[in-house]
Amino acid sequence: MKKKMNRSFPTTFILSALIIFLSPICEAVWLTIPHTGSKCVSEEIQSNIVVLADYLVISDEHSIFPTVSIKVTAPYGSVLHHKENTTNGQFAFTTQESGTYLACFEADGNSHGNKDFSINLDWKTGIAAKDWDSIARKEKIEGVELELKKLEGAVEAIHENLIYLRNKEAEMRIVSEKTNSRVAWYSIMSLGICIVVSGLQILYLKQYFEKKKLI
Repeated sequence: MKKKMNRSFPTTFILSALIIFLSPICEAVWLTIPHTGSKCVSEEIQSNIVVLADYLVISDEHSIFPTVSIKVTAPYGSVLHHKENTTNGQFAFTTQESGTYLACFEADGNSHGNKDFSINLDWKTGIAAKDWDSIARKEKIEGVELELKKLEGAVEAIHENLIYLRNKEAEMRIVSEKTNSRVAWYSIMSLGICIVVSGLQILYLKQYFEKKKLI
């Protein structure tokens, strides 16, 4: 009995460590919004990824209730979420293309009393945006089985991210090779032009000196 327990302990420990390591850590981002201008956050996300975010305006002075305008845009400029005169809210979307997604916050009017204030932004992507409580109730799983489900999702997310990075690396390598090829052709062309110009200069000088009977 003791031998079985000793053998199962490392497996349980490794499994727990993997769950802790692979599970995404969701931390709120604190943004200081200037009373003039705006503050933006961005993240590079691949396609077909669920994004979920909650935001809340926080003021140090209880007599001031600042409101903001929020605008979330996709890599090609399409607006995914836009709301004005708000103090809190939530937005969610599924990415359609890979690239940098941008969320910008701007102070509205004079609601801020010409003072800076803060926004708490809880930004979740991929597996972190999943409602695991609903999944557990729907599939009737709990405990270790639920943690294994989370681990499976985390591994799939990491695998998809690695594929995305590999494809992006291949695209960058192709662009780099094309750039190097163009630079090489430009160098050859520049060298050829220099040789032709030098030959023409020599020919011109030779004719000039022959006319002056210097040679």
